[in-house]
Amino acid sequence: MNSKMVFSRGLYRMRRTIRQSNLLIISDIPQAISTAINSVVFHRSLLERYIRCHPEYQLSLEPIKVEDDAPRVIKLAAFAAEIAEVGPMAAVPGALAEIAVGDMVHHGALVNLVENGGEIASLSYKPLNVAIYAGSSPISGRIGLHLLPKDFPIGIATSSATVGSALSFGEADAVVIIAESSSLADAVATAVCNAVQGPDIEASVQSGLELAETKPYVRAAIVIRGRYVGKVGRLPRLLKLNGSPDDLFEAGLYEIMPHRMTFL
Repeated sequence: MNSKMVFSRGLYRMRRTIRQSNLLIISDIPQAISTAINSVVFHRSLLERYIRCHPEYQLSLEPIKVEDDAPRVIKLAAFAAEIAEVGPMAAVPGALAEIAVGDMVHHGALVNLVENGGEIASLSYKPLNVAIYAGSSPISGRIGLHLLPKDFPIGIATSSATVGSALSFGEADAVVIIAESSSLADAVATAVCNAVQGPDIEASVQSGLELAETKPYVRAAIVIRGRYVGKVGRLPRLLKLNGSPDDLFEAGLYEIMPHRMTFL
């Protein structure tokens, strides 16, 4: 689904679908949004061309080595996948968002944010609030993050075994990773979600948190499974939210799919 640019509360917002990339782009300068769209189109084309020549990049569930002269999106995702010990495609949405935000900042915008299918890259000099959707968990839509200028640049990614169609070997309703970059957050979220499994729900949440603690460049993690919530690391300020995700949307918040984070 593609939509027109909307101006509200001092910010421009646009939703755009580019093949498998479901984007929400936010900035205080409209030109920065156009730049982000062009960036995703361009780097997706490089990704698709690379995969045609190297199909193992798309199919591998383990890290793989890439050439020094490979496109930037390929190298970013491969680096993140090596740290997280997952296949490189697990980091591609975050890598595309990360590159697009880097391209946006050349316009001098105060707010630069790209969300790509639930993976967020952002550099902002204004605070942003993010709410977390966790499927059928009763925690869903009840907690969020208050991001201050000191928290940026930031990468936030969510992986879920119960929301969306992405491949997962775990059982978490939501794993949220906050990291230095969205490509790294994306890959680590996949790895941690895979680790959250087994009949002992509390123990499975703990296993995910312990794995997150071992990964470099990860600032913090939240793991949600059913009624259990675990957190570790230096989280931004947590928000307690009232109402369902639908209530938040009706109140004027901006819902993001597929993992449904919401911006105030």
